[in-house]
Amino acid sequence: MILKDRREAGELLAERLEIYKGRDPLILAVPRGGVVVAEQIHRALGGELDLIITRKIGAPNQRELAIGSTSGDGVVMLNDELISRLGIFPDYVQKAAAKEQAEIVRRLKLYRGEKKLPQIEGRLVIVVDDGVATGYTMLAALSSLRQHQPTELALAVPVGPPETFARLKKEVSALVYLEAPVDFAAVGQFYKHFDQVSDDQVIAILQQAQAEGNSG
Repeated sequence: MILKDRREAGELLAERLEIYKGRDPLILAVPRGGVVVAEQIHRALGGELDLIITRKIGAPNQRELAIGSTSGDGVVMLNDELISRLGIFPDYVQKAAAKEQAEIVRRLKLYRGEKKLPQIEGRLVIVVDDGVATGYTMLAALSSLRQHQPTELALAVPVGPPETFARLKKEVSALVYLEAPVDFAAVGQFYKHFDQVSDDQVIAILQQAQAEGNSG
């Protein structure tokens, strides 16, 4: 399957998430691309649209090599085997995690302003992204959300490798996806148009969703 763009991905996922319509779901999008996907799901299901942000923790002098990931509320997932193999000291991991947590807080304020964080406890929560590769940062997001005790935690992602989906499926009540190709190389290969989403687009989508919620 080659998707036209993120909007089409969201529309197709929304069809598979129809069972959640009318249940006032909290739809948490991973910025920036996941917000465009989630916009279509929010339009179809209703509920509330907001954000979930996690950041990878990069290795010393190899920032693109993830040794773990963290959420804004302090949940840290580490690849202990890789950390041990690279001889990385705990002090580095602690400082790097704190730096990424601060960046999460900065981004949330940029996108959301001073809006109060949504209630998670006792709610149906659907996490949305435009695709997953290793799924490591998603694991941190799901772990963080489970600590806030949602009644159900679903994950909706258009595409990802089978082994990643097998890992993520254990963390949620339901996993909804469109394709799990064995020849997966990168998320972008399954989109005809995979343009970068801007901060302004994210802010505009969130503001529009909030306005629709207030008017409803």
